[in-house]
Amino acid sequence: MASRLGYDCIGILDGWKGLIENKTMPLSISQVENLISQGGTIVGTSRTNPYKKEGGVPACLENFKKLDLEALVAMGGEDTLGVANKLFKESHLAVIGVPKTMDNDLSATDYTFGFDTSVTIAMQAAQNLKDTGKSHHRIMILEVMGRHAGWVALFTGIASGADYICLPERRVNVAQMTERLQSAHQRKGYALVVASEAIDLPDADAEKAGTKDEFGHIILKERGVAERLSELIENKTNIETRSAVIGHIQRGGPPTLFDRILSTRAGAKAAEMAGEKRYGMMVALRGTDVVPVPLEEATAKLKTVPESWLKLVDILCQC
Repeated sequence: MASRLGYDCIGILDGWKGLIENKTMPLSISQVENLISQGGTIVGTSRTNPYKKEGGVPACLENFKKLDLEALVAMGGEDTLGVANKLFKESHLAVIGVPKTMDNDLSATDYTFGFDTSVTIAMQAAQNLKDTGKSHHRIMILEVMGRHAGWVALFTGIASGADYICLPERRVNVAQMTERLQSAHQRKGYALVVASEAIDLPDADAEKAGTKDEFGHIILKERGVAERLSELIENKTNIETRSAVIGHIQRGGPPTLFDRILSTRAGAKAAEMAGEKRYGMMVALRGTDVVPVPLEEATAKLKTVPESWLKLVDILCQC
């Protein structure tokens, strides 16, 4: 984006890992002018945390100087921008944040880009599962991504007319869930459940800690939520139940209109902020405006699904 606004730019390959290892690529106009229609990122990404790597932070600071950078635009979610905020506060690194995460869990911004695209893909998958459930008279379960915040499951479930939505913000009420699914199945011959991969199931206490990444997060694919939920529901209802995990399919594909416009505006604002040397800030969407907010505010706490949305879910899924 900055290359199209008159700035010389380089891409840091694989996020913080690339800055530690001084891996870069030039970002010319010819390389970025058609990015608006592409999913993912041309520079790659990683789960590397400089604060967990020996010599990681000094390497970041040294390579920033070697590359003769005026500013670093960090694109990511809570982990990426949390590191960016720490580097700004402790080392005065000239960094600006851009909220790119499908989880939509960053505070201080109404929406993150990537979220609308991932939910649109998940919504279509849920619709396809409903068609299958209808033909085979089954309860169908769709597991979607979402660690501590259930925004993806929430929007997917509402938009696809799910009969029950399982969110990490509250433990699954098995009796309530099975009662509503039985009622829906009796009424129309099928039912749909949309569940976040991080939901709290009744047997959660029996789980092992599991493998963790460098940010201390458990690798959620090992939890097998969809399969466990499917077995639980079938045992409780005696209705044939099947599950599907959309997984990383959510993370690719052409961006939606909303995400194309939001990411373009965010990129332009970040370039403007770099020119004004407004470091330690993140671009945020507030209503219809893109505005700078402190990285500290954006990463202070996760934006989880509030009670008002949970009440709406209960209303929509009470049949």
